[in-house]
Amino acid sequence: MHGMASLTMSCFCAASSPPPESSLVDTLPLPRTTPSSTITMYAFALVNLLLAASAIAIPTSAERRTMRDAKRASGRSSQPLMSIEQAAADVVKTGGQTQETYSTNWAGAIWSKPANTITAVTGTFTVPTASGSGSASAWVGIDGASCSSAILQTGVDFNSDGSYDSWYEWFPAGAVDFDGLTINSGDVIKLTVTATSTTAGSAVIENTTSGQKVNQALTSSSALCEQDAEWIVEDFEENGGLVPFANFGTVTFSDASATTPSGSLSPAGASISDIQQNGQTLTQTTISGNDVTIKHT
Repeated sequence: MHGMASLTMSCFCAASSPPPESSLVDTLPLPRTTPSSTITMYAFALVNLLLAASAIAIPTSAERRTMRDAKRASGRSSQPLMSIEQAAADVVKTGGQTQETYSTNWAGAIWSKPANTITAVTGTFTVPTASGSGSASAWVGIDGASCSSAILQTGVDFNSDGSYDSWYEWFPAGAVDFDGLTINSGDVIKLTVTATSTTAGSAVIENTTSGQKVNQALTSSSALCEQDAEWIVEDFEENGGLVPFANFGTVTFSDASATTPSGSLSPAGASISDIQQNGQTLTQTTISGNDVTIKHT
């Protein structure tokens, strides 16, 4: 703007008192016949274009993260299993052991045992690349299926904009993001939750690819039943509604197990839940030994 103002003034002076012809080439920045009002008009037009360009500029990755953090802080939350009632003919058995059920939000493997049975759950998966729109989340947890009053869980959200969020949660409180953990597509992530009592425990996420690890001790007045163990891909809630469910490809929890008083419990034989929304089945879950595979269909 300072340069433009100087230009206008030079031309005004040239119009009112022309310099000697011998110095025209050295001193005249614009043709002498250009009126100063025209130059001023061009200057204002250029300023307006610059302001318009800055208004529609694409946000930087840091700005997108700030906006996403603010949105998550206003209400990102997992929810208990939201089952869909099925007719008897729609309930199938896999391998004669595993019962298939459907929900609007959970896909994966679920063990339901008597109270005070499940004290830890762990599983490892490779971070996918989400596509389409929205998000999805992979997590392990204690309770939330047959016991819906509390859930101790930890996991990773994969977002269709290419970003990832690692978090922990003791439902009904909302999710809280971990700091200091970088996650990229293809990283191998180990998730573990441990209940040291029905009202205390911990959530651990380890990026075995980078060597980074975060750990959060937790307490809650919402007591666990310690009766459900889960390995889940979820369509989670934000601001009171399910987010658009991103296409995550395939997530496989390997080395999946739960800790019980009688020893380690694999997912083999656990119930399967898949996600149905608007009459469409969006996932397909299979269990093989200590592996739980969830595919977006």
